[in-house]
Amino acid sequence: MRKKLKPIPAFPNEAAERRFWETRDSTDYVDWTSAKRARFPNLKPSTIPISLRLPVSLLERIKIAANKRDVPYQSLIKTWLAEKVERS
Repeated sequence: MRKKLKPIPAFPNEAAERRFWETRDSTDYVDWTSAKRARFPNLKPSTIPISLRLPVSLLERIKIAANKRDVPYQSLIKTWLAEKVERS
């Protein structure tokens, strides 16, 4: 016998929805047996711009390293930061 599902309420914002799902079992609201795998090939992670003051000489060395790798220097900085955080 199939379980009767509860209706999913309307949420005023993403934070309220997040709080709701943090305290509920989704199987009370969703029939996961009929779920299909989804692919989002063009989805990019959200980013936040920050301001970071660097000595000019350090920034120039980073730009040279990025140029040698043929990548934008900001991408190289993000890669280095991610690698460092993973090792910590």
